[in-house]
Amino acid sequence: MNLINCELALKTLKSGLPIIFPTDTLPAIGCLPRFSEIIYEFKKRDRNKPLILMGSEQKQLIDYVHESAKEDYKNMASKYWPGALTMIIPSSEKQSGTLTSSDLSLGLRIPNSYIAQSLLKETGPLLTSSANISGFTGSITAEGIALDFPSVEILGPIPWEKSSGKASTIISWKKSGDWRLIRKGQVLVRELN
Repeated sequence: MNLINCELALKTLKSGLPIIFPTDTLPAIGCLPRFSEIIYEFKKRDRNKPLILMGSEQKQLIDYVHESAKEDYKNMASKYWPGALTMIIPSSEKQSGTLTSSDLSLGLRIPNSYIAQSLLKETGPLLTSSANISGFTGSITAEGIALDFPSVEILGPIPWEKSSGKASTIISWKKSGDWRLIRKGQVLVRELN
């Protein structure tokens, strides 16, 4: 297992490689936005499935949100973040290089994990997905994940803080005040239509 700290993680990410780190839900594989293709390769993920942009705090992600959705984004973020909620929102035009979706939307999340937030403060937002081979249930331990991704560096120290092992709830913004449930997860969102 290739264990690294935050400083080495930043070097790895800048070189174009992904890293694996714990979150409050499932462990994540993440990369700097300009290197998004690498996650699809490592996970054997369908390129039509978008990735999630994780940040350490609301203000780190606000520039990725289209003007039309900013107020709703701020309201949801202040109620449910950090936590197991992913918001799919229209992306701002100036951040279109981050997109991995075909519909100009972007999934955003701030994990409720000290280790993940510490990493994201150092690296800036990372494009992420769960740390498993697509189509297979992944491990929630660093040791188990190292078997699936032997060449990917893993953020230490281990053992990681406890995670839920459940996927995040995903909601999608349609228009002002109108959110739709995409995937039921850990968080119950009261504002859904």
